[in-house]
Amino acid sequence: MPNIPIFWLRAVIFMGCCAKLGGTVFRRLFLESLQKAFDAGKLQFFGALDSLREARDFARCIARAKNSEWVVYAKRPFAGPEQVLDYVGRYTHRVALSNNRLLDIENGQVRFQWKNYRDSGQTQTMTLSADEFIRRFLLHVLPNGFQRIRYYGFLGNRYRQQKLAQCRRLLGMPMPNPDTVATPERDYRDHYERLTGCSLRQCPQCLRGHMVTVAILPRLERCPCHAPITIDSS
Repeated sequence: MPNIPIFWLRAVIFMGCCAKLGGTVFRRLFLESLQKAFDAGKLQFFGALDSLREARDFARCIARAKNSEWVVYAKRPFAGPEQVLDYVGRYTHRVALSNNRLLDIENGQVRFQWKNYRDSGQTQTMTLSADEFIRRFLLHVLPNGFQRIRYYGFLGNRYRQQKLAQCRRLLGMPMPNPDTVATPERDYRDHYERLTGCSLRQCPQCLRGHMVTVAILPRLERCPCHAPITIDSS
């Protein structure tokens, strides 16, 4: 056996036991609470889950969940941490879908765009009644007391400033000076918007999308046939 400190071995064994026991305990507590909510009539089922309104079907679902192994820790992502950050980053400050995906609201119907990943990620259009749209939208709203992202350790909100300062001291890094923080460089579009109140970055048609540079066309050479005509009067 390699020369590994005994406390590291104990820590590894303890973490392995916690992962297995944690899944079992969490599964029991979660399913018990779910059963109590069902008995109290607090659960509602729609669509493909409509059959779970019956006590017999709900009991079968709970039984299948009890026989499944619950995992309470995260594994290494397949495409690396960049993919995880890109995925989670899209959900930090918005809910369900962005405003530019809403196409039309008329006669109690909502028409919006969605991406069908079963069809190679093609963007498609769906129309739902206002009630069904609101119901689906609220499925993405967290209950009271929950947060989308919570920071732990030295990034915790309570001691973040002190902990980051300590990390910089331990790493020998200079402390940031708030007076010397570089401000983003402004270009002609920022000056135009400040003077006129109109944004060159906003789409002039829909007034919601943002203009992006797709390509810069090379300057065409002037054709000789279009050269200016000069008259020599000497």
